Amino acid sequence: MHMTRTRQIPRSEAPDSVLPVYERLFGSRDPVAEPGTATGTPGNWWTVFAQTPPLLDHMVSGFGLFNDPQRVLRPELRELALTRVGFAAASQFVFSQHCKAARNAGLSEQKVAAIPAWSVADVYTPGERAVLAYTDDLVLAGGRVQDDTYKALREELSETAVIELTYAVAMYQLHATMCRALRLEFDDVDERIIEVAAPTDGDQDVMGAISMQD
Repeated sequence: MHMTRTRQIPRSEAPDSVLPVYERLFGSRDPVAEPGTATGTPGNWWTVFAQTPPLLDHMVSGFGLFNDPQRVLRPELRELALTRVGFAAASQFVFSQHCKAARNAGLSEQKVAAIPAWSVADVYTPGERAVLAYTDDLVLAGGRVQDDTYKALREELSETAVIELTYAVAMYQLHATMCRALRLEFDDVDERIIEVAAPTDGDQDVMGAISMQD
């Protein structure tokens, strides 16, 4: 069974409001005893947030909001940005899922593959590059969007589309943070920044060894 930091809610304990979500994603299975979704994820995002049905309802509504055809922001640009969010925010889950969503929205395989190193790729239009630069300013610069970045973005998007993009990027940065903190889905990984011990008979004076001083 895939483990998480917090308890998962089996079907037998799921509130009535959660059961339609379980049915849609897992069919008749108990998603805790028999995990797995059609997209290949363990599915514990859903079973963990089933502890808090109001939050789960809010998130499901948000997914519907982003995917609503009434949105002004074009789906392929939204998914380009959200895939970049996953990479920039170091969430394997958000990145992996939105690679799939980006292809489904119409982005080419070349454009999806280039997202991690987009700034040196030549496969994007100027508008797509503006979306990626804006996403990086939101995620990596904490929202300190440069005037030139915003100007380039507005040459591609209306103000309404920019607002929708900003909201979507900020929301998926939140999702990436939650996944890492609670070790959900593909973000259930051990901390890799740890001390690697020196040999038992090795030198513990690291700075002395590298300073080239007698």
